[in-house]
Amino acid sequence: MSVKARSLSKDLQAASDLQFGIEGDVASITIDRPAEGNRLTPATLVHLRQIAAALADDRRTSCVVITGAGTEFFSAGIFNIALREAYSKEDALAIVRLANQAFDSLETLPQLVIGALNGAVRAGGGELALACDLRLCADHASVAFHESSYACFPGAGAPVRLPAVVGAARALEMMATGRELGAEEMLRIGLVTRVIPASELAGVVRDMATQIAAKGPLGIRGAKRIVQMQASGGNAAAHQLSWALRSSLEYSHDVDEALAAHSAGRPPHYLGR
Repeated sequence: MSVKARSLSKDLQAASDLQFGIEGDVASITIDRPAEGNRLTPATLVHLRQIAAALADDRRTSCVVITGAGTEFFSAGIFNIALREAYSKEDALAIVRLANQAFDSLETLPQLVIGALNGAVRAGGGELALACDLRLCADHASVAFHESSYACFPGAGAPVRLPAVVGAARALEMMATGRELGAEEMLRIGLVTRVIPASELAGVVRDMATQIAAKGPLGIRGAKRIVQMQASGGNAAAHQLSWALRSSLEYSHDVDEALAAHSAGRPPHYLGR
């Protein structure tokens, strides 16, 4: 059966499915394409990259939450076998490159990024989740990297990020077999930090994000930078960065404000400087 060809240039002109908003010091991103499993289209990937670029320059926002619309899927990913067949090889590679750019931009944000996994997480959707700093999931959520079923491997970051989260052997098993893992197994291997009843997930994540955003943003951002440095540069480099950031933090407005607010018995008002 012939497959109708798709054009990347045309698909890039379509509307994005992302809903984006900022409430207080918390930014939220929702993949709003539930009829297609919250699949990540090329236009949506471009929009995600643009949102991340804007957030990178936002000094006040401390936390970003990303989730999917509905309760069935966080995201079904980027391709299925029919979509992969419909694109030319050049277009398919361009989409994978675009996904890498979008996910890398999300991972390197100064804010803490929370993935609220509200349903099934598949393939590129899992790679998006891995670009988040924290992942919480609903109790019916599951994850699978099934790219091996069409002779590929996950091309948007899973072979790079997944071993650091679950270990090299387990990461290889997940990618080679495409096996589906349920919520409790995700928790056991460290892929998520908490499993929440589905009806409570949004509220729990919102409360966590609000709690994080109430803290001084310089401290949160500094901790993230040090953790990332330890992963990429080792303990010595992380220690060096930690001391440099801690020294400058001592003379920041926010530390002075925290001390003044405590003395005055009032909530602090942080400015991120």
